[in-house]
Amino acid sequence: MPSLGALAQEESVWMRVLRYGGLALLVFLGVAETMCRPDKAARVAAGVTAHTLCSAKYVSGLNPAKVFDEHVRLVLGPTAKLIGYSEDVGKHSITSSVAGLFSVTAKFTPGYGCRIEYPENEPLLPATADSLGDRPFASADSVSFSDPPIIAAVQKVFAEAPGQPVKNVKAVVVIRDGRIVAERYAPGYGSRTELLSYSVAKSITNALLGVLVRQGRVSVDQQVGAPEWSNSNESRHKITLEDLLRMRSGLAAEETGTGFDAVSDMEFLNSDMAAFAASHHLKRSVGSTWEYTSANTLILDRFIGQTVGGGAAGLREFAQRELFTPLGIHGVTLEFDGRGTFIGSTFAYATARDFARFGELYRSDGVAPNRQRILPERWVEWSRRSTLGEPYGAGFWTNDGGSRLAKLRIANGFPADGFFASGFLGQRIYIVPSQKITIVRFGYSAPPSFGIGDDIDLISAVIVSNALTAAPAPAQSKGHQGPTIPSADSKRKQASGR
Repeated sequence: MPSLGALAQEESVWMRVLRYGGLALLVFLGVAETMCRPDKAARVAAGVTAHTLCSAKYVSGLNPAKVFDEHVRLVLGPTAKLIGYSEDVGKHSITSSVAGLFSVTAKFTPGYGCRIEYPENEPLLPATADSLGDRPFASADSVSFSDPPIIAAVQKVFAEAPGQPVKNVKAVVVIRDGRIVAERYAPGYGSRTELLSYSVAKSITNALLGVLVRQGRVSVDQQVGAPEWSNSNESRHKITLEDLLRMRSGLAAEETGTGFDAVSDMEFLNSDMAAFAASHHLKRSVGSTWEYTSANTLILDRFIGQTVGGGAAGLREFAQRELFTPLGIHGVTLEFDGRGTFIGSTFAYATARDFARFGELYRSDGVAPNRQRILPERWVEWSRRSTLGEPYGAGFWTNDGGSRLAKLRIANGFPADGFFASGFLGQRIYIVPSQKITIVRFGYSAPPSFGIGDDIDLISAVIVSNALTAAPAPAQSKGHQGPTIPSADSKRKQASGR
């Protein structure tokens, strides 16, 4: 059987930080001559720390010190030893620096999460109480389950092995045919803890674009029309919305995670992320090659925001009304850059159950539980279609096509019609329409596999359980049937006794 370690190599968002992040600051400290600004990696490291800890505390309700140890240290490697940070509770902010230099502050705004402070940041409009939704912090409640194959597989997902890369899994939710059949959380996390998406947010960007397409307001083959590409004689003018979503724009905006790359610069050194992303020249002809970079997503998110109108507040209200509310999702936090563009490459926060609801939308071909169509017909099929033979579709990783990684996943038990939203450090939503399965798995997992082998074993276990449940058997031998995913509204009614 092929090595499952290779299956995680598509998790390229900052993946190389884990290899090179610790080296970047050593270059800054020890090399006199370099082609890059020597302070860049240090500023990025400070920005990563301030932003991560701010959102962890004020969005997710987690302990910053614990998140620093489990999460930030994993991202920054040896550089983390030089990081210092402090919290200003009154201002809802966290400030970080590297070796006492390059101070960076990230500040929380209710309804908008955290963002790094720059003098040029535009103010955020106060979020209304209705738009904030139900925002309780962590609790220990979860659904009990008794299906032996699934119990064993979930235990394996969470289990740590001496001498092996840490997995640090925080949440797993297994949905079969619209019902929770398994759910587990790490200590300090629960069904109400909002979890950082990382690049799972790219799949939310896919959904927001899909809503606009269904409404007839845009078409995926239309040109982006970015102001930086206003000259119709230049090649970037040809870039379409689909080119951005499928990572085939050809822009020279590399994502290596070294701290010197374009995407690190974009996310942690620039207030106007989309403008910075769009300023890059082409290194390949439009549509000819595939290269994963979050720069594409920020340009697309700016376009979506401008189409919706109303700045950050307008985008939040549109997302809640048109996408989240029909799915029974309340209290999602979308974070924005200094110009009000949703950072839909990386920064969205939701509970594991809400991420499961989002996955169920795609498992159900774009139709909400109330049978309201959210995404255009065949949008899901189009989204999981392989791009230029790569294991990536349009905002989702896919088993479609003939790529080596897709073949490896299928060979190890992940069905051919499966696809998944994936984020750095092992944030994933797996979707298998043929088996009526959606599985959410979030954690702070180390390379090389980021725990994906155990995840695929869990998928296989649920498929086995499906077969056992479908077979004729006495009622008492059937697997546990869990509840449907409770909505925030139902939680409020239960809490009030209604």
